[in-house]
Amino acid sequence: MKFVILAAAVAALAVGAPQQYGADSREVVPILRDDRVHEDDGRYNFDVETGNGILISQSGSPVSEGAIASAGQFSYTAPDGTPVVLKFVADENGFQPQSDLLPVAPEFPHPIPQFVLDQIATAEAQRAAIARGEKVSYE
Repeated sequence: MKFVILAAAVAALAVGAPQQYGADSREVVPILRDDRVHEDDGRYNFDVETGNGILISQSGSPVSEGAIASAGQFSYTAPDGTPVVLKFVADENGFQPQSDLLPVAPEFPHPIPQFVLDQIATAEAQRAAIARGEKVSYE
């Protein structure tokens, strides 16, 4: 759980880190808003907005001894002009990001390759042979 929180914090810092787009770029990006609240019981939230369009928002609260569940989002514009928005939850189920830019597994049911179907059939035939008391070769 601590790793998940650390990963989310590192991602937020990486997004907010100064970016140099050229060898001579020395642009200073102002922080327009930096609101942070840290409660004594471990609850927190923060909202950061920079002059170059980076927005970061996160909140969290303790869920068990030494563990904090958090949720938030960050957004920015990629160098090619693509708007990037990532929302996440980090809790007992791990880090769960959501973004239109993340790769997505194919819809299920998806086509199963023939060699996989062949392996399944072979395994079923071997199990049936063992159940009948026959000797099975695994070659």
